[in-house]
Amino acid sequence: MDTPLQDKVVLITGGAKRVGAAICRMLHAGGARLMIHYRTSTGEARALQSELNLRRPQSAAIIQGDLLNVAILSSLVQETIAHFGRLDVLINNASSYYPTELGEIGEAEWEDLMGSNLKAPLLLSQAAAVELRKQHGCIVNITDMHVERPKKGYVVYSIAKAGLVALTKSLALELAPDVRVNAVAPGPVLWPEDNPQFDEVYRQRVVSQTLLKRLGEPEDVARAVRFLTRDAPFVTGQVLAVDGGRSLSL
Repeated sequence: MDTPLQDKVVLITGGAKRVGAAICRMLHAGGARLMIHYRTSTGEARALQSELNLRRPQSAAIIQGDLLNVAILSSLVQETIAHFGRLDVLINNASSYYPTELGEIGEAEWEDLMGSNLKAPLLLSQAAAVELRKQHGCIVNITDMHVERPKKGYVVYSIAKAGLVALTKSLALELAPDVRVNAVAPGPVLWPEDNPQFDEVYRQRVVSQTLLKRLGEPEDVARAVRFLTRDAPFVTGQVLAVDGGRSLSL
């Protein structure tokens, strides 16, 4: 996309809170119209929709769905097009994240982590491909800085996010020259909610390993997504790390 975001239509998964909400606010501020997907965060989704529509009427809609239910994935794309008349950008942001210790990994963990982090992005991208080709749009996947240096105890999550990097590059090949496909790989930006593993000692160690000696903000990730959607017409098949340099010190 070598044009501004004005009136472009964005479908973002997991957009109701945290990093997803920051991406929504930043793209919306640039003129985009948003279809915000959520699974269980109904209150947050409705509040964000109201906030954005107050700024610009009828510019944001919400859609609920479980991405593990592959039967609904194409309908997310279809309903976005039906509501706004087009689709220009797909952002695969939704993600499950939790540890899976070797020896305790079962099919449920595999299906959940692979489903949200890899299967859903693939099938959503496939469902959106025709419309994105028509609009010369783009896809941005949210992966993880740990794909090249897996985090101990997170076997399935690491596999899934590494697969998402491979999917990014594969789709860039498959959808060229009409659709650009890139990824953002965040580092320490927001701590996971309600996970005792990320105590104060762990957090201080992570910050000390980050070259910029601080945590990132959700807006740092959002700026990278905005760059790839709005300001990078000659960039495809790339992964942009937003990790404060931490990946260099692992």
